[in-house]
Amino acid sequence: MPSRLRNTGIDVLGDMAWGSHLCLFYETKEDLFETLVPYFRAGLENNEFCLWAVSDPVSEEDAKAALKEGIADFDEHFAAGSIQIIPGSEWYLKGGQFDLKRVTSGWYEKLHDAMSAGYSGMRASGEAYWIATKHWEKFNEYEQELDRALAGHPLVILCTYMLAASRALDVVDVVRAHNFTVARRNGKWEVLESPPTDHPKAASVSAQNAAAALARLAPREHEVLAQLSHGAKTKEIAARLGISERTVEVYRARILLKTKARNVPELVRLAIAGGIDRQRRRRTSKER
Repeated sequence: MPSRLRNTGIDVLGDMAWGSHLCLFYETKEDLFETLVPYFRAGLENNEFCLWAVSDPVSEEDAKAALKEGIADFDEHFAAGSIQIIPGSEWYLKGGQFDLKRVTSGWYEKLHDAMSAGYSGMRASGEAYWIATKHWEKFNEYEQELDRALAGHPLVILCTYMLAASRALDVVDVVRAHNFTVARRNGKWEVLESPPTDHPKAASVSAQNAAAALARLAPREHEVLAQLSHGAKTKEIAARLGISERTVEVYRARILLKTKARNVPELVRLAIAGGIDRQRRRRTSKER
């Protein structure tokens, strides 16, 4: 069985467990490509079968051109069938109808074929242009079901939503349906938290535990974590703090160890819950 954690290729997400159901809200096609190209590149490097179900505003030609530009040996992978690009309408709307069971079974069938062919697992991405269509209600139900269906399978799926087509209520539904949600706007990352729990006491305990975990960090570790919580990449953090990228990686590993977070997304959630910015301001005030 392959390693439980997989490199997503996306700094703000870091390593994620098999069965992860991820979500990206994006503003421009460039934002989408800057996310999905490294995502699929990491999958190919990890011997994973990759599938991209494209829809408006991205064509199959757009997707192929972006991947070819960002992945040096893309042509070889494409010719070998290690990565496929298919129309979203063909994958999701066969016969003009959206069938939850058929689509979910389709993922399982692709995964079975991939494992039989010797791949270590599968990663996929699909564009959710359904927000503006009559199929949105059924598609939202599918997203909720998919989050449960992926558990225990060597499969990672990143769903993408264009911000311009997303209403506020849709965003709430989408965030609830995924393990982790991020937004990319004009090259900048933002982490979107899941809606808070209905039990204030439980939320309070979580915040207290998070604050206690952050209290164990050294000042420099606080600075690195603050940058991570704002979606900064390793290279950006290194430049802002005047340290090497390798040093950033060392700090990140130490932070994960001290906080006992399993991965970067969990670390970001902990930082937000613990009030990383408030703690950092208090530290700065005391030092003055």
